[in-house]
Amino acid sequence: MSEKILRLPEVKALSGLSRSTIYLRMAEGLFPRAIALGPRMIGFRESEVAAVNAARIRGVSDEELRALVASLFAARRGAA
Repeated sequence: MSEKILRLPEVKALSGLSRSTIYLRMAEGLFPRAIALGPRMIGFRESEVAAVNAARIRGVSDEELRALVASLFAARRGAA
């Protein structure tokens, strides 16, 4: 199965977050980590961004969101 990789402008549009807020939430463990696509290029897995957006819509707490992001990262490492 092919996973779509989203660039930062697409992630900003889908999440409604600014670039600085995305990076802040990544540092806090509240948003999936970016994937290095090259020396100066990053992307995000579409499914991970969608999962975080859906969790926010459901109104999960920050602790629950951190657990979700951690499980998404663990699944990513297991798939590699």
